[in-house]
Amino acid sequence: MRYEGPIYRPPSEAGSLLIQATVGCPHNRCTFCMVYKNGPRFKIRSVAEIQQDMLEARRIYGDEIRTLFFPAGNTIAMKTKDLCDICVFARKTFSALERITVYGSSQYIHRKGPQDIKRLAQAGLSRIHVGLESGDDVVLRGIKKGTHRGEQVEAGQWVREAGIELSEYVILGIGGRDRSEAHALHTATALNAINPDFIRLRTFVPKINTPLLKEVQEGTFTMLGPHEVLRETELLVRHLEVSSCLTSDHYTNYLNVQGRLPEKQGEMLEQIRSALTRQEDSFRPFFVGTE
Repeated sequence: MRYEGPIYRPPSEAGSLLIQATVGCPHNRCTFCMVYKNGPRFKIRSVAEIQQDMLEARRIYGDEIRTLFFPAGNTIAMKTKDLCDICVFARKTFSALERITVYGSSQYIHRKGPQDIKRLAQAGLSRIHVGLESGDDVVLRGIKKGTHRGEQVEAGQWVREAGIELSEYVILGIGGRDRSEAHALHTATALNAINPDFIRLRTFVPKINTPLLKEVQEGTFTMLGPHEVLRETELLVRHLEVSSCLTSDHYTNYLNVQGRLPEKQGEMLEQIRSALTRQEDSFRPFFVGTE
C-alpha cells in the first residue's frame, strides 16, 4: 500500500483501514490549517492504483476489515463515478466491511448536487466528516473557508437525506473574542437546520506556518481564554435543537463534553457550568500546534 504526504484521519477512524484515494487538499487556503501548506499539491489517485492497494490490504488482513477510511483531506472532490467505483470495489473486496468514510468540505459536496450524493450512498459510502468550523459567515470569510452558511446547510441536508452519516466539526474560539457570541449562535442554528448524526467539538489552537497564527502574534486576532471558550460552548450547546451525538474527543479541548442530544443536554450544560468554577490556570496551558 502506498501513501504520499500527510495522512490524517478522524479519531473515530482509529481502527479503520486507510487506503489513500487523494493527495493533499484542493482548497488549501483555510487560515487556521497547516496540514498541506507546504504540499503536496492536490491530486486524485487513479482508480486502478486504489484498487491495487485494496487488494494488497485484503492479502494482508483477510476478512478482518470492518471499517475503511479513504484519505486525504477532501476525497469527496473525486469524480462521483470514480468514488462510486472504489466504494463498490471495497464492498466486494472486504466481505465484512461495515463502513466507508471520507473527509469532505461543504463546497465540494455542494458541487455534486443531491443526485450525485445519492449515487454515492447507493455505491456504499456510509459516512462523511465535514469541517463546518462555524455557521457565521463573517467568521467563514475571515478564515477563508471557501464556503458560506447557506451552502454548508444545504450540503449537510443533502448528505442526511441520502442516508449517509454526517459528522460536523465545530472549532470553538475560531471567531476570536469579537465574534464569539455570533459564532456560537449562528453555528447552533446551522447545526439545527442540518441535524447531523455527530457534532464534534474542537478548540482553536494556532498552528505553525499559518496566517491565523500571524494574526494572533500581531494582535489582530484575540484568542479566547479557557473560561471564554467554555462560555461559548455553553451558549452553543444551550441553543442546539438536534437529535445528534455530541463529542469533544480532541486534545485541544478544555473539557470533554459528550452525550446524546437532546437527552443529555441538561447534564452537559451543568458540566460546563461546573467547570467554569475552576481557576483558569487549572486548564491546559496555551500552546502553538505543530501538527
